[in-house]
Amino acid sequence: MTGMHVDSPPTRRPVRQLLAASVGNAVEWYDWYAYTFLATYIADQVFPKGADNSLVPLLSTFAVFAVGFFMRPVGGLLMGAIADRRGRRAALTVTILLMGGSSLLVGLTPTYAAAGVLAPVVLVAARLLQGLSVGGEFAASTTFLVESAGPGRRGLFSSFQYVSTTIGQLVASGVATVLVDTLSEGRMNSWGWRVPFVLGAVLSLVGFWIRQGAEETRSAEQRRAPRPGLFEALRRHPRESLLICGITAGGTIAYYTWTSYLPTYAELNTGLDKSDALLAGTLSLAFFALLQPLGGMLSDRYGRRPLLLFFGVGFALLSVPLLHTLRDSFAVLLLVQCAGMVLLTGFTSISAAVNAEIFPPRVRAAGIGFPYSLTVALFGGTAPYVGTLFKDLGHSGLFPWYVAVLCLLSSLVYLRLPETAHKELER
Repeated sequence: MTGMHVDSPPTRRPVRQLLAASVGNAVEWYDWYAYTFLATYIADQVFPKGADNSLVPLLSTFAVFAVGFFMRPVGGLLMGAIADRRGRRAALTVTILLMGGSSLLVGLTPTYAAAGVLAPVVLVAARLLQGLSVGGEFAASTTFLVESAGPGRRGLFSSFQYVSTTIGQLVASGVATVLVDTLSEGRMNSWGWRVPFVLGAVLSLVGFWIRQGAEETRSAEQRRAPRPGLFEALRRHPRESLLICGITAGGTIAYYTWTSYLPTYAELNTGLDKSDALLAGTLSLAFFALLQPLGGMLSDRYGRRPLLLFFGVGFALLSVPLLHTLRDSFAVLLLVQCAGMVLLTGFTSISAAVNAEIFPPRVRAAGIGFPYSLTVALFGGTAPYVGTLFKDLGHSGLFPWYVAVLCLLSSLVYLRLPETAHKELER
């Protein structure tokens, strides 16, 4: 690439950089998933079924949908712009403080009985802030991780994006499970559901402290350059923006299907016991986290495209057989989930590196953030609803084909994708 500027070395403290991005990202996703696991308790206290005010069910619907389908792309654009204008570390600081503040706000949300309609309004505001933060976190931490990596290690560093995301999800699940198992139903409803969110706010302060010691990864040349406009990445790099969408579509539907929706899919379609389904999901997530660094290292050695095609073609061919294999059996579900996790690693372990290698440094974070988050909202966030809709319409067998077709379309993009693993990263 002509006119490319490369800093060497990228950072003097790669382990600290890795820790700063990973711990913060884990905390972000811990807070996000804590709400998911405790949603029924929150709904009983903040969105009671017998509420007289007609705004309450409306706000309930808004709280569930608004963040996933609106605020995450907005967060990707805004926080990405901060990362490109003010620096990656500045954006990472903003995202974790936003998440900590919104988590505390959820934990302190009054009940409907105490505050009336103000209670759901406060909760909706907190969830909107969480969505803003989560959307921005991927843009900022992706860029920061990849720019912090030394030569031949961008794939490895990239893999920690999903290692930390999965750890956050597992910790949130563990905390919620311990509380539900140790507290009575009355205590969970009165105050127990608040504990994980207050804990999340404390963990955010720990992440903030760690990130304060991280090094900025933007080059001195980029820091002296004029600041990019908010929509400059979309305006000047439309092809790259569409490329991010094509790369992400298959990956996000496969990710959300296999890591979040599959236990529910098994319950709906096979009658598998809920506790068995959740246990299989937890074990497969731990297996998934262990696979990520291996995928990253393989991509550093053999290239990004072989792993992407391993994922895309694998899911295009095997989604239908794997999902049709599911039975009322814990062992079968666990094997299907783990098989999917192996294939999925071809995408998740290197998506951060692939995305960062597409855009120039001037607009790298915003260029990644908006199209990525928008695609996740359109295809990943809707996966459970599409799967449930097919079931309600009496065509549950169509959902595996839906996953397979999206992965096939992304595979066509991977085939045309230039190999960037062994090129130096523009800085």
